[in-house]
Amino acid sequence: MTKLDIGIVGLSVMGRSLALNMADHGFKVGGYNRSASVTDQVMKEHPHQNLIPFHDLGQLIASLSRPRKVMLMIQAGKPVDAVIEQLIPLLGQGDIILDGGNSFYEDTRRRAKMLEEQGIHYLGVGISGGEEGARFGPSIMPGGNRDAYESVRPILKAIAAKAMDEPCCTYIGPEGAGHYVKMVHNGIEYADMQLIAESYLLLKYVGGFSNRELADIFHSWNQGELHSYLIGITADIFREADDLTDGELIDYILDSAKQKGTGRWASIEALKQGVDISMITSACSARIMSNHLEARKKASGLVNAPAFNPVTDKEQFASMVREALYTGKIIAYAQGFSLMQDASEQYGWNLDLGRIASIFRAGCIIQAVFLNDITKAFESGSGDDGKPENLIFDRFFLSRINEHQDSLRKAVSTGVMNGLPIPALCNAISYLDEFRGKAVGANLIQAQRDCFGAHTYERTDREGTFHHEWRKSNDN
Repeated sequence: MTKLDIGIVGLSVMGRSLALNMADHGFKVGGYNRSASVTDQVMKEHPHQNLIPFHDLGQLIASLSRPRKVMLMIQAGKPVDAVIEQLIPLLGQGDIILDGGNSFYEDTRRRAKMLEEQGIHYLGVGISGGEEGARFGPSIMPGGNRDAYESVRPILKAIAAKAMDEPCCTYIGPEGAGHYVKMVHNGIEYADMQLIAESYLLLKYVGGFSNRELADIFHSWNQGELHSYLIGITADIFREADDLTDGELIDYILDSAKQKGTGRWASIEALKQGVDISMITSACSARIMSNHLEARKKASGLVNAPAFNPVTDKEQFASMVREALYTGKIIAYAQGFSLMQDASEQYGWNLDLGRIASIFRAGCIIQAVFLNDITKAFESGSGDDGKPENLIFDRFFLSRINEHQDSLRKAVSTGVMNGLPIPALCNAISYLDEFRGKAVGANLIQAQRDCFGAHTYERTDREGTFHHEWRKSNDN
């Protein structure tokens, strides 16, 4: 029997889609699922001459060519560790396990170290694109041992999406770098989706646009600088008729959104690293707040809300919201890429931000024409000192921010005065003002900390740290 090129463990939506993608590209793929019925169902619904089903994990491993390559497409966390324990006795020196799920990068580092001691390579492979991307071309972010990556590179690059004829797959870096970048990708995705949702609130409740008009607006936005996967599907969503009653489906969907944790991980890591990704954090918090439906309902009857002030020039208002959305998007990406840059320095990963931006241009959820400009910024450098230390310093993006920031300020003030929740837009302008602010009030905070806790302070006119014996009034 001809040896197979790779085995896929886990044949749910993403696993089976990747297996079929590989099979389409001529690779011999073995498929295994813990529940044999799932394996049988996949083969019944998607028969493929290059996809071979297995009901026994050991038989799957025995069918693979060396070095044996096994890709895990299972739920992150304990299930991954459980499957690894099953695989260790079946694998040998130089074999490779690829984790294609949304594993936490520290778990990936731990597993890689443990398996390396046994001669087994472990790659943390971030994959974005959902079911359609996995089936026809995702964005792929592999990290781990470089030699192990070279062994699987032909498969991963073959199945990846293509942007400008280049595969949306590149070696990210050692250890857990691949899963770290996927984590930040998802954080940016959270912020991007929240910005779009807030733009929707402004257009619908202040602008007074109907769903049909919203569909036309987002469709027109998708023809220009905001062209992206998310803007495109948003236009389609507003046109979708409800299949259970009259009207558009969007008006019957519960106003509550869940999250799987990657955006939250990004926020936690940012706090540990000391990097401001407040827009991503605000997007996570917005989803948390959306789930408190009963409390929100109670508060809406108790907390006075301002009266809506509808606009008179709807076309001008839509243009303002578009510019605000674009500006907020720049700042969200600047935050995300700053987090990756800091991690690269802290962990010695030497991340290539230009290449990372380039593999986001197709296949993944945040794919957008916008990423061509980010790729140029980090690959060729258009800041005053070459490659920008922050995306905001890139000449192109700086010019767009300076051109459109008034629209962002107007959108924020309009939303606030009309009582609309727009945390991502608010955090965008706050970040920008803190970033450019000549004064941010931190001198007073230093004084307070020294006053109540003798934490010392630094001065503007001389080096060193100082403590002052503060005079306290009887009001304290």
